[in-house]
Amino acid sequence: MRKVHLLSLAIAMASSTAYAVEQGEFVYNGFGTLGITHLGGEDDLDYGIQGQTNDGWRGDQLSKFAVQGQYGITDTLSLTAQLGTKPVQDSWEVGPGNIYLAWQANDNLTLRGGRIGTPIYMYSETLQVGFSYPWLRLPEEVYSLVQLTNHEGADILYNRGTALGAVSFQVSGGQAKNRDVYSLDDTHDIDYNNVFATSLALSTDNFGTFRIGYAEADIKTTIDENIINAFGSPQNYVFNDLDNQKGKFSSIGHQYDNGTWLSAAEAIKLTTESNNSNETTAFYVMGGRRFGDYLGHLTYAQLDAPAGRQNSMTYGLNYSMTPTVTLKGEYKRVDISQGNYTGVFRADAQQTYDNGVAELTNGVLGEPLGTPDGDIISVGVDFIF
Repeated sequence: MRKVHLLSLAIAMASSTAYAVEQGEFVYNGFGTLGITHLGGEDDLDYGIQGQTNDGWRGDQLSKFAVQGQYGITDTLSLTAQLGTKPVQDSWEVGPGNIYLAWQANDNLTLRGGRIGTPIYMYSETLQVGFSYPWLRLPEEVYSLVQLTNHEGADILYNRGTALGAVSFQVSGGQAKNRDVYSLDDTHDIDYNNVFATSLALSTDNFGTFRIGYAEADIKTTIDENIINAFGSPQNYVFNDLDNQKGKFSSIGHQYDNGTWLSAAEAIKLTTESNNSNETTAFYVMGGRRFGDYLGHLTYAQLDAPAGRQNSMTYGLNYSMTPTVTLKGEYKRVDISQGNYTGVFRADAQQTYDNGVAELTNGVLGEPLGTPDGDIISVGVDFIF
């Protein structure tokens, strides 16, 4: 049960339920990951949210580090700030994470304002705290679909014990301006306006935690790149143009951990309001068991988009080196089916354009991407302090 207690501690470090501090008290903690990853079997495309996994052994897909401080302004008002470093495409950036004021109105109700985490996924609260989940790589079939992790605004947190278990409710609103979104092997400007997100979770003693969530935002971005068109001439080509079109994201999930057996499952749906036929769904199911200081786990994940399907199997083995340091190793097999679909494999602008031309001309012009597949090996260490 010691490991379960430490997982709860790691979650509290970076979550909305962080420690209550007294007036004048300052507490700090930190978390990070050191890891390397390698993609085999696919030479033309990279893999991952920012395409950082390729046929070289790279550490910038997985590695990150952050510290968090919390100061009690009064017994009910506190300031929390994070500072971290993480890879962004092919470089490293150091900068602030979440920064917010929190007012604890009573034992059940907290109001926050500032830059706060957006409750998109089941693991959104601890997205950067790898120690809090069994994988080195969260299932990308689900976790690559929305790149927004925080926004500027306010939220309300309500927690209450019931006969069924502890109920946690969160509702949040705001905006995220001048952010970066990774697409076509490059970063592009994006605005998330009128962000609204809410989640409801029930944590039980014997049956784990159940969670449902919903989020939406008006999205403004133009994805364009310079390419060589089908006639051999240079052209600035617009691949996607969203002018405050509403994106909607809904999810349902479950986690269970009794100290020996653990499981997690999450299913999501993503749509754009102006094009409901472009619906994307994804899910994963994970099961694992601890053997002393070792944890073995197995995950199946699937991503379904109009253009095709990606599925994967992940086999992982973790070793608790110390109570706050975990060594992790994973092998992930990824397959694509149903047409010229790349899934979480990342094509650049020229490859994407050529693939589209090939589809339109039945292969007379352009060059199809085919159906990529690959084997991903990841090794790393997660830690908290």
